[in-house]
Amino acid sequence: MRQCWVPGRPGRPTSQVELRWIYSAWLLAFVGKVLGSSWDVSWHFKWLRDDLAPPHLMNSLGTGLVLALVVFHSYTGYGVDKIALRFMQWGIGLFLLAVPLDLLNHAIYGLDITSWSPTHAVLYLGTAVMLVGTIRAWWVYAAPGRLRNGVLLALWVLFLENVLFPNQHQEYGVVSLGLFQDGHTSAEAILLDFARDQGNSPAEFMLPVPSWVHPAWLICAGLVTLLVARKVTGLRWTATIVTAAYLAYRFFTMGLLWAGDFPTSAVPVMALAGAVLLDLAVTSRVPALLAGLMVSAGTYGAAWVLGAFWVIPPWSWWSALPVSVAFALMWWGVDRLESSGWLRQWQQPVDTGDDRVSTYPAGAPLPQSMK
Repeated sequence: MRQCWVPGRPGRPTSQVELRWIYSAWLLAFVGKVLGSSWDVSWHFKWLRDDLAPPHLMNSLGTGLVLALVVFHSYTGYGVDKIALRFMQWGIGLFLLAVPLDLLNHAIYGLDITSWSPTHAVLYLGTAVMLVGTIRAWWVYAAPGRLRNGVLLALWVLFLENVLFPNQHQEYGVVSLGLFQDGHTSAEAILLDFARDQGNSPAEFMLPVPSWVHPAWLICAGLVTLLVARKVTGLRWTATIVTAAYLAYRFFTMGLLWAGDFPTSAVPVMALAGAVLLDLAVTSRVPALLAGLMVSAGTYGAAWVLGAFWVIPPWSWWSALPVSVAFALMWWGVDRLESSGWLRQWQQPVDTGDDRVSTYPAGAPLPQSMK
């Protein structure tokens, strides 16, 4: 640490050993944030909100480590180029800005259980921007190989979890509402009384957004994320692997929450069908508009089948056509970015303009004088 903690500019040569230590810390930070947020959404379906609740503290530990890493990169210039560092800085800035705004929102309006509030959206946006910077920096500096691919896929799993996080309100809500209607509510009386005092019915409190929101967000945000991940990494089964890992995490945390007597959720298994179809469509070079329509239709079909055997949030089936068209247009837009070379250009390190420091493509050996 004494050798590394010296000022420098972004693009500073970084050995692979140093890089592994730095990005192991990034993974640890994001895992802390994800575990805290996963516990937090379940917590809010059982008890009233508390600023110092254990899930908030766990998430704060992860955020604190992120902040320390951004300060480290900003001061030393190790392991990042200018673009990646700016994403990291803007991401943590947005997140830290959203925290007091969210506290103020709760102080003025009381409990805001929905995941779709504006202040929560800024929290998700900040985390997404941080992850973009982390993904770029790891891609630019890590040596090609299994370790590079494995960490890259893990970062995309974290990105997908952050993107799909708002949908968990409906996924927890549909299970909690079913239990309430059966007379076996998982919520404490204080939370139910609070909902009644606000004039909300249990259904309005647990499922506060229209039924088209869940499928639209799953496809137009979740599957688009998987498409970009596939295009950026170039690995054949990226979408399938990332989605399977995300669903495995959801089932794992569901087991932990059940064991701890916390509310559990539905799991969007239909996303795996969309991911497999997406990978097959990209591999087979299906035209963008046709591929988007096929993948979206397949996801809706999987949800329809699962609805007979598995608890899922209510879907409005009339939304299939507009959502499919929107997704197809998004696919076309991603393909245009790829064909223009923008994605490949974005993956290249940026010259710092300083002769004293250099950026190195992934895996390039350092000169003997710098080892």
